[in-house]
Amino acid sequence: MPRRFSVTVEHVPLAGEFRIARGAKTEAVVIVATLSDGAFEGRGECVPYARYGETVESVRDALEDLSKDIANGLDKDALQSRLPAGAARNAADCAFWDFEAKRTETPVSKLICAETPRPIETAYTISLDEPGNMGAAARAADRNILKVKVGTGDDIERIRAVHAAARGARIILDANEGWTKECLARHMLAATGGGAVLIEQPLPAGKDEILATLPHPVPLCADESVHTSADLEGLLGRYDYVNIKLDKTGGLTEAVRMKHEARRLGFGVMVGCMVATSLSMAPAALLAQDADIVDLDGPLLIARDRPHAIHYTHSLLSPPNRALWG
Repeated sequence: MPRRFSVTVEHVPLAGEFRIARGAKTEAVVIVATLSDGAFEGRGECVPYARYGETVESVRDALEDLSKDIANGLDKDALQSRLPAGAARNAADCAFWDFEAKRTETPVSKLICAETPRPIETAYTISLDEPGNMGAAARAADRNILKVKVGTGDDIERIRAVHAAARGARIILDANEGWTKECLARHMLAATGGGAVLIEQPLPAGKDEILATLPHPVPLCADESVHTSADLEGLLGRYDYVNIKLDKTGGLTEAVRMKHEARRLGFGVMVGCMVATSLSMAPAALLAQDADIVDLDGPLLIARDRPHAIHYTHSLLSPPNRALWG
C-alpha cells in the first residue's frame, strides 16, 4: 500500500508557568508527524523554537510539503538533505525510525544502544524566579540533579538560594545565553562556590570566543552554540560538554552521528530536550543511555502526557514502551 504522511499540531498545558531568561510560557505547542502504510504506523514529535527562527506554521508547512515526496519513495536517508536540521526534520526522522522499527519488528534500541536500555537519572528543572522561590522549589523537588534556570545578568542570590536548599544535589546552571562578558567572571565564581557541576550556555551563541581564554573552574556546556556535528570542532577549547537535542540536530539520525563525533573530539555529552511529551523523550531516552548528563524531564513539567507514557520514578526514567515509540 502507498505510504501516507500526516501532520497535527497539539497544545499541551504545562503543570505551571515555565520561565527562562527569554520569557515564560504555560503551554507547549508540539507537532506530530505520522507515517503509515495502512499496516504499520510511525510517529515523531517536535517543538518549533522561535530562537532558531521557527514558528508552528513554518514547521507544519515544511512537514506537509514532504507528503508527496514520501508517497513517491523519499526515505530516511534522503530526508537528511531534503530538510535542514531543526524541528521539522526531527519529527519526520523520528517517524521514519518508529515506522521501520514496527515494520521490521526490530527495536530502535537494538540499532543504537550498546546494551539493553535501563532506567537512567534525569536532571529536574527549576524555573527562573525570585531567589526565595527558586530555593523553595529546589527544596521541594528533593532531587539528586537540578537544572537551574538563570541568565538575568544578576543571578548571585539565585545561585546561593538554590545551593542552600538543594541538600547536596548536583546543580547545572543554565543561563540560556543571558550572561554577558562583563558579568561572566563573578557568576562563574558564584557557581564554583554554589555547588554547580556544569554551566550551560553562559553567553550568546556567536559571542562565546572569550570562553577559550577564560579558566573553567566549573565545566561549560554548549547548547544554543551547537546544533549538529558540523558545529563541534569550532567549540574546541571553548566548551567541555555539548547538549544534544533532537529538535536541534534534526532527528535521531544526526543525533547518533553527533554523539559519536563529540566523543571522538573529547567532549562530554549531555542529552537534553524541549518541554514536550513522552513521544519527544522516547528517542532521546535511547540516545541518552550512555550520556554523561541526562536532561529529559519534559513530561514532568506538563499537566498531562500521552498513553504509554515514559514512566518516571522520582528522577529515574524508564526506557520507552514500544507501544509509545521505537
